Amino acid sequence: MSAGSELTVVHVMRHGEVENPEGILYGRLPDYHLSELGRQMADRVAEHLATRDITHVVASPLDRAQETATPIAKEHGLELASDARLIEAGNVFEGKTFGVGDGALKKPENWKHLVNPFKPSWGEPYVEQVVRMMGALDAAKDAARGHEAVCVSHQLPIWIVRSFVEKRRLWHDPRKRQCTLASLTTFTYRGDKIVSVGYTEPARDLVPAHLLAGAKPAKGKAKAYGA
Repeated sequence: MSAGSELTVVHVMRHGEVENPEGILYGRLPDYHLSELGRQMADRVAEHLATRDITHVVASPLDRAQETATPIAKEHGLELASDARLIEAGNVFEGKTFGVGDGALKKPENWKHLVNPFKPSWGEPYVEQVVRMMGALDAAKDAARGHEAVCVSHQLPIWIVRSFVEKRRLWHDPRKRQCTLASLTTFTYRGDKIVSVGYTEPARDLVPAHLLAGAKPAKGKAKAYGA
């Protein structure tokens, strides 16, 4: 098989559940670790990927991503790498509680950050997330050329890069992201071109029901993008 026709698979995994009793938007803050359930999720995905041809495992430098990736790397006898391009999206509300029903939208000091949902005005621009995530995926593809790689990242950057690849608009309703805890968004490359995107939830039965994007199990079929 020529170098231009070989297949390489890059699984982009969202980290498992985080211990966060205060319910704050922890973003890029350090010292937010997996909960016991989150560790079970990480182990479940490691088991799911045990028979795959994985030759490279890399994670965001944040604790929760590193802890999620560790059992996968261990399962395959690999050293865990870090890539800052896989980090969570920046957000001005980091370290605060911010959600429906907590009164945040009624505070005048927050309004200036909510004027432009298309950029978005409250955090790292979507376009910048695409650039760095595509760079991280390409690096993982090159490191695992002809085999498979796992990148552990965070919900928003994963959803944004998938939306870009699938040619959807980048601004969106956060409630409709198909990227639940410990899920795998899988990009298949032929040579250097992405030819399909798939999505699976190996730890779905461990995810609290209110955090699931929909009632039906996610389909494992990939969306193809040509030869």
